[in-house]
Amino acid sequence: MGLFGAAGIVYKPVEQIDLGPGSKEFYLKAIAKAPRMAGFLLKIFVWFLELRIIGTLLLYVVKRNNQIHKLVTNATLEESPMFVPLHPFIDLNEQEVKQIDSDASPPKRVQQAIKCLPATLEKPQDDLKHSCFRRWTIADYSRAYSSGEITPRRVAEQFIDAVRESSSSPLPMSFFINYDAKDILRQATESTLRYERGNPISALDGVPIAIKDEIDCSSYPTTGGTKWLHKVRPCTGDACCVMRLRSCGAIIVGKTNMHELGVGASGINPHYGTVRNPYDPNKIAGGSSSGSAAVVSAGLCPVALGVDGGGSVRMPASLCGVVGLKPTFGCIPHSGVLPLNFTVGMVGILAATLEDAFIVYAAISGQLPSHEPTILPASTSSPKVYFPLLNSTNPISYIKFAKYGEWFNDCSDEIRICCSNALNLLCEHYKWKTVEVTIPEIEAMILAHYVTCGSECSTSLSSYLEKLDFAELGWDARVALRICGAFHGKEYIKAQKMRNRQMQIHNNILAMADVIVTPTTGVTAYSIFDDALKTGEVDCINGAPLIRYQIAGNFLGLPAVTVPVGYDKAGLPIGLQFIGKPWSEPTLMHLAFAMQALCISDYRKPKVFYNLLHKN
Repeated sequence: MGLFGAAGIVYKPVEQIDLGPGSKEFYLKAIAKAPRMAGFLLKIFVWFLELRIIGTLLLYVVKRNNQIHKLVTNATLEESPMFVPLHPFIDLNEQEVKQIDSDASPPKRVQQAIKCLPATLEKPQDDLKHSCFRRWTIADYSRAYSSGEITPRRVAEQFIDAVRESSSSPLPMSFFINYDAKDILRQATESTLRYERGNPISALDGVPIAIKDEIDCSSYPTTGGTKWLHKVRPCTGDACCVMRLRSCGAIIVGKTNMHELGVGASGINPHYGTVRNPYDPNKIAGGSSSGSAAVVSAGLCPVALGVDGGGSVRMPASLCGVVGLKPTFGCIPHSGVLPLNFTVGMVGILAATLEDAFIVYAAISGQLPSHEPTILPASTSSPKVYFPLLNSTNPISYIKFAKYGEWFNDCSDEIRICCSNALNLLCEHYKWKTVEVTIPEIEAMILAHYVTCGSECSTSLSSYLEKLDFAELGWDARVALRICGAFHGKEYIKAQKMRNRQMQIHNNILAMADVIVTPTTGVTAYSIFDDALKTGEVDCINGAPLIRYQIAGNFLGLPAVTVPVGYDKAGLPIGLQFIGKPWSEPTLMHLAFAMQALCISDYRKPKVFYNLLHKN
């Protein structure tokens, strides 16, 4: 294969692969052959990388050393390419669900979701002081407003004060890229009047919800975490998901900070500040939906929207100790979202509880109006809508969790023990079972995902980048975009062949079990170093374990949810992830709700936390 070449793998047909626990398929651990770079070292690397000849050679070596040539570029696959992970709707006959009118308005869908939740007793507003820690939920806000204990206007005022306080602390939390106090107060005043008249629109009326700055939200610019993108792509209105939230009366409180262009997992943004983890401000919040995870964790919002292109909702949710839900590809309209990763990314939900994630899922999911384009084929443009009956007195039964032991255990000891204990507790409590399986070629799938999302990002931004002064980009983003632009057509086609192959493999796994279970991340939140604050950083050693369990949800378009299950010795959160069959969101929510119920009494209060429902 030449001086730098690498012979490619010849993949055997899927039907010849043994997916059982005794399979001889080899689990290949990620080999991150790149040192951590930040500050001056990162600048020097970028300087070489952007030289025509030396840069081309460096990119070739990077791809070879990280096995892209072996596992993707020069690989032999018999499968045809699958360019979009579309899933025709199949009625899964799920347990304890309720069918909803697919044409119902967002407020009516929210109302139906509320009816599916357990009845909860009203709790005093000093509940946080006298019982185990819990964050205020959508139901808490709705009850407090309806009873007159507090108004949306007062909550908005306290929200604005809290954001200002978080920005002026010795370690600025950098939750938001943009928020407009005047607009927030206007929305809150209108909501307060609706409650005074006794006609709130829905349970979401007056509830503060933050939006990742990758999603259009009038009248804010959509920066994508950059200093330039909003100048060449102006925001002309609300994304569909934001429009639906507004129609329910939610208060849109601003655009949350994110890793620049979503090309990193740390949330370190040299333009708008580093998003810090509320459990330890010296640690990362994760990315790229960094600010959305952090504002929910810190109590500023019960819910925030993110975009998940490679674990970008679930990973920061896990690191910040909140729920993260990424639905089936196409379940939530992508209209008004930056088209950075158009076949792997989609809107996801970060929430204080599974119930809150469910309520917002009810509001924003569903097909687009008939006059707007849809990514779903005609046969699946109107899938049936089912909501989980979380108030059912009959827990769902005969659940099987597919667990690939070598993959599950490829994480820190503290995460392995915590997630294993949580899974065992869940199975013992509900008499559910774990099925040992083998999921082959995971590292090849991750690399194929990198090729896919890198190619899509580079393509979607190409017309802008041609005219851009690269000095406007963060140094880590310059590295990422240079690598993204180095993938060629042959690699993209091979990656889509791998997508088809992995789709078949995962379909076979999910024929043996209801869901796949994994830790959400391989490590907990790592430290923020000062040398990265102004340049960003390239840290493959820490980045690889953060995304280790995320990719099937994006590359294959499968639904997935993460729920907090414990903490490491430093008090940093740990999440457990469930990956489901296409359109199995009700079952995933049942499982996450059951897991949450067993762990919620041990949830801990973050170091940075704001109680917006206090009356004084």
